[in-house]
Amino acid sequence: MGFKDLRKKKWFSIATNLYVVVLTAFVIWMVFFDTNSLLIHRELQKQIDDLEKQKEFLKSEIEKDRITLEKLSDPQELEKFAREKYYLKKKDEEIYLIEYEDSLKNKEDDE
Repeated sequence: MGFKDLRKKKWFSIATNLYVVVLTAFVIWMVFFDTNSLLIHRELQKQIDDLEKQKEFLKSEIEKDRITLEKLSDPQELEKFAREKYYLKKKDEEIYLIEYEDSLKNKEDDE
Protein backbone atom coordinates (compact mmCIF):
# COMPACT_ATOMS: atom_id res chain seq x y z
CA MET A 1 0.00 0.00 0.00
CA GLY A 2 1.71 3.11 -1.21
CA PHE A 3 1.25 6.79 -0.72
CA LYS A 4 -1.00 7.01 -3.80
CA ASP A 5 -3.40 4.47 -2.30
CA LEU A 6 -3.39 6.36 0.96
CA ARG A 7 -4.26 9.63 -0.81
CA LYS A 8 -7.32 8.03 -2.34
CA LYS A 9 -8.85 7.30 1.06
CA LYS A 10 -11.62 9.72 2.09
CA TRP A 11 -10.36 10.23 5.68
CA PHE A 12 -6.90 11.15 4.38
CA SER A 13 -8.27 13.85 2.11
CA ILE A 14 -10.32 15.28 4.99
CA ALA A 15 -7.42 15.09 7.47
CA THR A 16 -5.01 16.83 5.09
CA ASN A 17 -7.46 19.56 4.13
CA LEU A 18 -5.82 22.91 4.94
CA TYR A 19 -8.83 24.17 6.91
CA VAL A 20 -8.99 21.03 9.04
CA VAL A 21 -5.26 21.17 9.77
CA VAL A 22 -5.40 24.86 10.73
CA LEU A 23 -8.54 24.36 12.84
CA THR A 24 -6.99 21.38 14.64
CA ALA A 25 -3.81 23.32 15.37
CA PHE A 26 -5.90 26.28 16.62
CA VAL A 27 -8.00 24.10 18.93
CA ILE A 28 -4.92 22.36 20.35
CA TRP A 29 -3.26 25.75 20.92
CA MET A 30 -6.33 27.20 22.65
CA VAL A 31 -6.88 24.17 24.88
CA PHE A 32 -3.30 23.59 26.04
CA PHE A 33 -0.85 26.41 25.25
CA ASP A 34 -2.65 29.76 25.23
CA THR A 35 -2.46 32.04 28.29
CA ASN A 36 -6.27 31.79 28.47
CA SER A 37 -6.38 28.03 27.90
CA LEU A 38 -9.20 25.85 29.12
CA LEU A 39 -6.88 24.24 31.66
CA ILE A 40 -6.13 27.61 33.22
CA HIS A 41 -9.83 28.50 33.18
CA ARG A 42 -10.61 25.27 35.04
CA GLU A 43 -7.94 26.02 37.63
CA LEU A 44 -9.19 29.59 38.08
CA GLN A 45 -12.79 28.40 38.41
CA LYS A 46 -11.72 25.98 41.13
CA GLN A 47 -9.99 28.85 42.98
CA ILE A 48 -13.13 30.97 42.63
CA ASP A 49 -15.25 28.16 44.08
CA ASP A 50 -12.85 27.77 47.01
CA LEU A 51 -12.92 31.51 47.66
CA GLU A 52 -16.74 31.53 47.51
CA LYS A 53 -16.83 28.78 50.16
CA GLN A 54 -14.35 30.71 52.30
CA LYS A 55 -16.45 33.85 51.87
CA GLU A 56 -19.59 32.07 53.11
CA PHE A 57 -17.68 30.62 56.06
CA LEU A 58 -16.30 34.03 57.02
CA LYS A 59 -19.75 35.62 56.71
CA SER A 60 -21.12 33.06 59.16
CA GLU A 61 -18.19 33.71 61.52
CA ILE A 62 -18.82 37.46 61.32
CA GLU A 63 -22.47 36.87 62.20
CA LYS A 64 -21.47 34.72 65.20
CA ASP A 65 -19.06 37.44 66.36
CA ARG A 66 -21.72 40.10 65.91
CA ILE A 67 -24.09 38.13 68.14
CA THR A 68 -21.32 37.66 70.72
CA LEU A 69 -20.56 41.39 70.71
CA GLU A 70 -24.23 42.21 71.24
CA LYS A 71 -24.33 39.81 74.17
CA LEU A 72 -21.15 41.31 75.65
CA SER A 73 -22.67 44.78 75.74
CA ASP A 74 -24.58 43.57 78.81
CA PRO A 75 -22.30 43.80 81.92
CA GLN A 76 -23.54 40.48 83.33
CA GLU A 77 -22.83 38.68 80.07
CA LEU A 78 -19.41 40.31 79.91
CA GLU A 79 -18.61 39.05 83.41
CA LYS A 80 -19.85 35.55 82.54
CA PHE A 81 -17.73 35.52 79.38
CA ALA A 82 -14.61 36.69 81.28
CA ARG A 83 -15.10 34.06 83.96
CA GLU A 84 -15.66 31.18 81.51
CA LYS A 85 -13.13 32.09 78.85
CA TYR A 86 -10.27 33.64 80.81
CA TYR A 87 -10.92 32.14 84.28
CA LEU A 88 -11.13 35.58 85.88
CA LYS A 89 -12.41 35.77 89.42
CA LYS A 90 -13.62 38.26 91.98
CA LYS A 91 -11.58 39.22 95.02
CA ASP A 92 -11.55 36.58 97.76
CA GLU A 93 -12.96 33.95 95.43
CA GLU A 94 -11.49 30.59 94.53
CA ILE A 95 -11.97 28.78 91.24
CA TYR A 96 -11.69 25.04 90.81
CA LEU A 97 -11.13 23.64 87.33
CA ILE A 98 -12.31 20.09 86.87
CA GLU A 99 -10.63 18.16 84.13
CA TYR A 100 -11.71 14.72 83.07
CA GLU A 101 -9.34 11.92 82.07
CA ASP A 102 -10.24 12.06 78.39
CA SER A 103 -9.53 15.80 78.23
CA LEU A 104 -6.11 15.21 79.82
CA LYS A 105 -5.32 12.53 77.24
CA ASN A 106 -6.24 14.96 74.45
CA LYS A 107 -3.87 17.58 75.88
CA GLU A 108 -1.03 15.05 76.03
CA ASP A 109 -1.68 14.05 72.40
CA ASP A 110 -1.54 17.70 71.31
CA GLU A 111 1.84 18.21 72.93
